[in-house]
Amino acid sequence: MTPLAVGIDIGTSGSRAVAMRADFSIIASTAAPLERFGMNSRDPAVWWAAVEATLDELLSQIDRDAVRAIAVDGTSGTVLPVDGAGRPLAEPLMYNDRVAEEPILAAIADMAPDASAAHGATSGLAKALWFQRLPGIHAVLHQADWIAGQLSGRFDVSDENNSLKTGYDAEARRWPEWIAATGMRMEILPSVVRPGNVIGGLTAAAADQFGLGRNVAVIAGTTDGCASFLATGAATTGEGVTALGSSLTIKILSDGPIFAPRYGIYSHRLGDMWLAGGASNTGGKVLARHFSLARIIELSAAIDPATETGLGYYPLGSPGERFPIADPALQPRLMPRPDSDADYLKAMLEGIAAIEALGYRRLAELGAPRLTSVRSVGGGAANPAWTAIRQRKLGVAFVAALSDQAAAGTARLALMGAKEAGLL
Repeated sequence: MTPLAVGIDIGTSGSRAVAMRADFSIIASTAAPLERFGMNSRDPAVWWAAVEATLDELLSQIDRDAVRAIAVDGTSGTVLPVDGAGRPLAEPLMYNDRVAEEPILAAIADMAPDASAAHGATSGLAKALWFQRLPGIHAVLHQADWIAGQLSGRFDVSDENNSLKTGYDAEARRWPEWIAATGMRMEILPSVVRPGNVIGGLTAAAADQFGLGRNVAVIAGTTDGCASFLATGAATTGEGVTALGSSLTIKILSDGPIFAPRYGIYSHRLGDMWLAGGASNTGGKVLARHFSLARIIELSAAIDPATETGLGYYPLGSPGERFPIADPALQPRLMPRPDSDADYLKAMLEGIAAIEALGYRRLAELGAPRLTSVRSVGGGAANPAWTAIRQRKLGVAFVAALSDQAAAGTARLALMGAKEAGLL
């Protein structure tokens, strides 16, 4: 019997699950939209219903007796308060929700080190401080923690990646003392383990519900962003992953952490390495302001990626950039416009590729290793002309991503954790 691991990705729109063999090949995958189970995508009961559906369907396609480990990833910075039994005490605050209470934000600003990821109104720590006043609160958890708790029965544990924005010190591997100085009740913060560590086994109820053995290990998970990186197969220092979605996001594996809040850069710990990166305000959403997807595909076929327009665009939808240039007043540069729509699109693709190259150079300036290869995910990765332009700008090997599903990265993490624990 070939042992399997299961990865679960719970996001803003749905749940996905992947079953993976020990050689990291995917044997099955399933998905379910949150809207099928309720109109409120913030409701943890809706999250769990979607996870139940995806897991049930996945397990119906594989040998349940072969499953050895399960891990969960969730949206970074999504926080919910729970009682001692793991029951939510309020609607969670999602990753992009803001805490508007000025004394909370001022306390964090005064006490948090400049490099901490806990700064800002959307931080996990701001949300934890907001929730701690609720009567009967036992813990503040992150989205992935709570889903994993439904499987393990543990509602007191998190992982280093999900805890970063709540103020966890990934270098010292502890909750730092300054957090208490913000007024945070330290006893309601979860204990933190490394992604890939065994949290425990399935509860009897979870094992019975899904037809799995009690010996199936629940493995500490990660954030959706880290899971998406792991899914590509990037595993050595200097390997980068570029996400070409509505925005441009780049990440690179480094042998040391990089924290540069001015550029929105912080680092997640992954084993003995660090995952550092940043996100630009450029990307597919800028292209979509000018061309439909069908028109982009049509025009791309007419582009010669080996030549340069020389127009030097910096495509932005509105003024302001965060990375690789930190300038809230930076103006979009999309002029002059050539007569040809194909040339106009080409100049924008060149501009985004130039920003990508500058981003990797900026990370290197801040201490990241030299870029050795790039894996690409997101809708833009399927555009051959854009890929050729990017290859010319970056000058490194382009490697095919093994998967672009976050759930695949979480399954990979579950496998690595199970192997390390001697379960495979």
